[in-house]
Amino acid sequence: MRTPGLHTLRRYLGPMLAGIAVLLVLLAWSLGRSPHTGDPASAEAAASAGPPWRYGRIDARFTLIEYADLECPYCQAYFPVLKRWIDANPDVNWQWHHLPLPMHEPAVTQSARLAECAGETGGREAFWNTVAWIYQHTRGGGRGLPSGIQPPGATPELRECLTSARPDAVIRAQAEEAALAGITATPMLRVIDNRTGQALLLPGAVEGDALLSAIDLLTSSGDEPAMAETLPEIPEMPADNVSDMPR
Repeated sequence: MRTPGLHTLRRYLGPMLAGIAVLLVLLAWSLGRSPHTGDPASAEAAASAGPPWRYGRIDARFTLIEYADLECPYCQAYFPVLKRWIDANPDVNWQWHHLPLPMHEPAVTQSARLAECAGETGGREAFWNTVAWIYQHTRGGGRGLPSGIQPPGATPELRECLTSARPDAVIRAQAEEAALAGITATPMLRVIDNRTGQALLLPGAVEGDALLSAIDLLTSSGDEPAMAETLPEIPEMPADNVSDMPR
């Protein structure tokens, strides 16, 4: 059989290389238009698309879960304090967990429904803004929001959500999860090291220095195979009424 000569190879090699170049260009264009699963922005959007709602960097090493009641006066006072602390510590994000206390019903669940519907219709920024708005306007202690007051962004979609059972399912599931964990008072905090799975449960409105101490403790115990769930002696912010506080 006669083998192709150099001239023949050159004749076919040029079109082949051109075809490969076109395929590479098309592949690069396709990848540029498709979502990247490894893209931090895409991952953050996916992780923050619904409850439980998080504030701060989604990829932070530590997560601070707050079990909170929107009528609890200590949660109300602690909210701006904790928000400032999270803003100053980007390696920690903040996860909201509804825990409506029976003494504050029905106002607390009504406010929780409003916050969840704000998140459903407006995303996580709308959720956190609505929680802040509720704490700014509620009379607290189960007295609820003043009659006739309208939340920001009261869209038809938000009003439709409020007529549905969707927010109730979220609130009920979070309350039941807290009950199974033996958490019955607010505010209560759980600090989790997302790298190791270690966690600490902290009672009350814990100050920033104590939170950093808890994180240091988690980091130092990171080599232990089991999750350490403890109640360390950590100073709390002062409270005027202990009825809402862990005992």
